Amino acid sequence: MNRVNENKQIVSHILPISVLLIAIYSVLPHLKTGIPMIHSLNNTMVWWIFSFLILFVFFLSKIYFFDKRNEGNMLIVWLFLLWNLVSIIRGMFVAEIYWDWKGLINNAMALLLPIVIFSATNKMIVQSLLSFFIKYALPLFIVVALIIRTDAFGFYLMPISILLLFLPALPRRQKIFLLLITLFVIGVDLGARSNVIKFGVPLLLLVIYFLKDKITVKWIEGVRLFLFIIPIVFFVLGVTDIFNVFKMDEYLESDYSAVGVDLEGNRTEVSVTADTRTFLYEEVLGSAINNNYWLLGRTPARGNDSNSFGIEIFELTGRYERLENEIGLANVFTWTGIIGVILYFLLFFNSSYLAVNKSKNVFVKILGLYVAFRWLYSWIEDVNNFNLNYFMLMIMMGLCYSESFRSMTNKDIVIWARGIFDMRYIRLQQNLLKKNKYANKKYGSFANLPQQEG
Repeated sequence: MNRVNENKQIVSHILPISVLLIAIYSVLPHLKTGIPMIHSLNNTMVWWIFSFLILFVFFLSKIYFFDKRNEGNMLIVWLFLLWNLVSIIRGMFVAEIYWDWKGLINNAMALLLPIVIFSATNKMIVQSLLSFFIKYALPLFIVVALIIRTDAFGFYLMPISILLLFLPALPRRQKIFLLLITLFVIGVDLGARSNVIKFGVPLLLLVIYFLKDKITVKWIEGVRLFLFIIPIVFFVLGVTDIFNVFKMDEYLESDYSAVGVDLEGNRTEVSVTADTRTFLYEEVLGSAINNNYWLLGRTPARGNDSNSFGIEIFELTGRYERLENEIGLANVFTWTGIIGVILYFLLFFNSSYLAVNKSKNVFVKILGLYVAFRWLYSWIEDVNNFNLNYFMLMIMMGLCYSESFRSMTNKDIVIWARGIFDMRYIRLQQNLLKKNKYANKKYGSFANLPQQEG
C-alpha cells in the first residue's frame, strides 16, 4: 500500500508539468525565422520521448485517479482508443519508407491522447493542471512570445479560452486578467481566425449564464443538437453542389480582410472570407474513393493524395500525398475511416449530452455546448495533433464525463474555479470534502484522494 501511495504521489507531481511541455511543443512549428539556434529546440526524437512519457504518465494517472463512478459512460472512449490502436497497428504493416514511419509515430501520439479523458474525470487533477499553467506556463509566455509568430499565441494560451467558460465564478481581478489576455490574443492577429473563434465563442456562450433563470435545459439541448446536425447538413449540401458554406465570397458583396502574419512572420492583409476548405474536402474524399480506404482508413502512416501540395511533397517523399490537412475531421477520416469518424462523433455527442442533461450546474452545461461547438469546428479546422489545443479538448470532455464535476452546484464550481488561482479556496474545498459522505480523512493533496472522489 505504501508503494502504491508513493507512486500516486510521484504521478501527482509529474502530471501538471505535462501542460507546460505540451504548450511549448505546440508552438515549436511556429518559431520565427532568423533567430540563431532557436530551431534546434524542435528536435523530433526528443519530443517523441516527451510525448511518450506524457502519455505514459496519463496512463498511470488513469490507474490511480480515474473516477470509477464514470465507468458506465466510458465505453465510447474505450472503443475510440481501441479503434485508433487498431489503425496504428495496421499502419505498421502499411508503412514502407522513412516518412511513413515518422508520420505514423507522430499521428499515433495524437490518436492515443484521448487517454487523458480518464484522468480528467477527476476534477482535482484538472484543477491542478490549470493551476500549474497559470502559475508557471503563463509567466513563461513573456519569453515564448518573443520567438514565435503572433498567430501562434493562442496555441500556447489555449487553457485561457477554457477558463473563460468559468469567468462569472471568478473574482473581479481574475476576470479582468483573463479578459485582457483574450483581447490581446484576438487583437494581436485578427487574421488568425482560429484564435478569434476559440477565444470568442466561450464569451458568447456566457450569455447562457446570465440568462440561466430564463433559459430551460430543453432549449440548451436544442442548441446542442443543432451544433451536431448543422455541419452534416452543410456537408450534404456541399457534396450535392446545392450550397457551399465555404464560398462566402460568392454570397457577400464585399471582401472582408484583416491584418495577419504569413509563414515568415511578416504583417500582411489576409482575407477572412476566402474559401480555403472546399479543395481540401475534394482531395480528401477523392483520395479515399480512388484508393478504396473510406471505410477503415488509410492508417495514420499515410495521408491523402493531393494535387495542390503534391509537387512540393513529392520532392521529399516520392509521393503526391499529404499526411495531414487543416481540417481535423478530414484527418480522422483519412487515418481511421468512416468507422473512426462515427466513434469520434459519439465521443463528442456523449460527453456534451451528459454535460447538458445530467449536470446540476450551469457551468457544465455551457462546457457541454462548447464541446458540441468543437465538433462543428472540427469540420473546419481543429487539427487533432499532439498539441495543447487537442489536449485541452480532451480535458473538457473528461470534465463532461465526470459525475463528480456534473453533480457540483454553482457554488461548488465557484470554489473549484477560484482554487485554480488561490490556494485558500483549495483549502476550503478540502474542508468541505471532509464533510462529504465519501470522505473519511483529511487530504493533504489531490494525490491522496480516493478514486471515487474524482
